[in-house]
Amino acid sequence: MGTRLTVFNQKGGVGKTTTVLNLGAAIARRGVAPVLVDLDAQSHLSSILGPVASSSESLFAYFQGGRPLREIARPVRFGGELLPAHTEMIKIDTLFGKGPDVLNRLKQGLDTGYDGARPILIDCCPMLGVLSLSGVFASERVLIPISTDYLALKGAFALENTLRALEHVLKRRVERRYLLTRFDARRRMSHDIAEQLAARFGAELCRTRITETVGIAESPAIGKDVFSHAPESRGAQDYANLLEELVASDFLRP
Repeated sequence: MGTRLTVFNQKGGVGKTTTVLNLGAAIARRGVAPVLVDLDAQSHLSSILGPVASSSESLFAYFQGGRPLREIARPVRFGGELLPAHTEMIKIDTLFGKGPDVLNRLKQGLDTGYDGARPILIDCCPMLGVLSLSGVFASERVLIPISTDYLALKGAFALENTLRALEHVLKRRVERRYLLTRFDARRRMSHDIAEQLAARFGAELCRTRITETVGIAESPAIGKDVFSHAPESRGAQDYANLLEELVASDFLRP
């Protein structure tokens, strides 16, 4: 069975979209076709992977009109599928509120449209609203990227409190891993944050650290994952190592 994994942090700019993109590409390199889900109305993941879809060809059409997810899925160049976002998705909180029906809608669509054999990676916006909560409700696990700055650290602590609160609703503990991104070994602050996270989260902190590199930064701007853009780079090696770690610990089953 493939894993459903939501990538989320209540702070922007920490590498959520970059992680979904490159983790998806790493999975595809193993011969497995992932499903990527863009739950961010800013549509960054969707724009990296191709032209932005019209609202009728995006997840907005699923939430608003119940269009089947398989009908809006589009192929991804490195293998797999994307369920694209659209700016109209910013209206979803206003249109539907935060009741259990809408929060479980994505899960129901994935249950119906996909047989569970393929891994599903969900990219969330940093806002704690219907879309990001839908990602958590639809997933078995959450991966929390934390860039090495103190605001991102605060965002991770806030998310930990959010996940604990959600467990009363979900009736289960949300399995999670914390991932250090944009790590610069030359900066003392990077090591300070790593030490704080290790003390707070222990084994839930990934051993792999995503180094801040030019290859990772450049690749989205030219519509590529890091493996396509800079396959020999440190960034590509970091994401390959991350996948190996998550698979070895059975946190991700591709």
